[in-house]
Amino acid sequence: MNTNDNSTKKNITSIVGSLILIVVCGILAVVTGAFDHIMDITDVLFFDLETIFRAIIAVAFVIAISNIVLLVLKTLSTKGGRIGTLSSVISSLVKYIAAIGGCCWVLAVFGVNISTIFASLGIVALILGFGAETLVADLVTGVFILFENQYNVGDIIEVDGFRGTVTDISIRTLSLTDGGGNIKIINNSSLVNIINRSNQRSVAVTDIGISYELDLEKVEAQLPAILAGIKEKHTDVFVGRVEYLGVETLADSAVVLRFIADVEEGNIYSGKRLLNRELKVAFDKNKIEIPYPQIDVHTK
Repeated sequence: MNTNDNSTKKNITSIVGSLILIVVCGILAVVTGAFDHIMDITDVLFFDLETIFRAIIAVAFVIAISNIVLLVLKTLSTKGGRIGTLSSVISSLVKYIAAIGGCCWVLAVFGVNISTIFASLGIVALILGFGAETLVADLVTGVFILFENQYNVGDIIEVDGFRGTVTDISIRTLSLTDGGGNIKIINNSSLVNIINRSNQRSVAVTDIGISYELDLEKVEAQLPAILAGIKEKHTDVFVGRVEYLGVETLADSAVVLRFIADVEEGNIYSGKRLLNRELKVAFDKNKIEIPYPQIDVHTK
């Protein structure tokens, strides 16, 4: 039996259980007279076809306006940078405003005194403030992020060891997407010890071993031409120096040489892979041996 069959069975079981619960509750409501109080709601709220139609129009209007605004902001957010950040934050704010404003409008259509509700919000906000301290902290931090401009949508940052591209900034959370497509959502109040790696160039570092039998001075004499050729060939990746730093380690079976290349942060891993490849190809062409483990078998 596959997963879809199991899911279908669970859904059918849930529907049947819900129907049984409705029947049982309906019988109990009739016996206890609970249904007699339904009409009391009409003393407070106005339920007729015209009022319901007005409520539907109000909801449709709010949804249409918010969707238009969100589409415009989504178009701007693709630009990244400061514009993308502002668009992302404003989009989050528009969703909250649309939801709250739409609810208030519908309640007003049904005859609810909105002013009375807002008058009592002071006490409710005070009560919620103690229980929603983290939420308030997220909102306040989101405002500071917006005005301090420490990072924007499209920047590559590192938070608590997680490195990724900022794909969304809202008034409550921040979304980071790493190279593998994994998305990490972090509350704004938890954003501490941030490293913005987009503010400066990064360095791709690679180590390559050569055989002890080679003349190190002759190999080093060949390296400037090799590195200049690599840089000239890949100016789109290597944006600064491509250099040989020297002998990093005298390992068991190789003299390990260290090379570095300046790259944009977005190319930190691809730049290292490319540098490894080009050095291997260049070493093969110049007969510079890269040792690897071998076993010598002697027979009599």
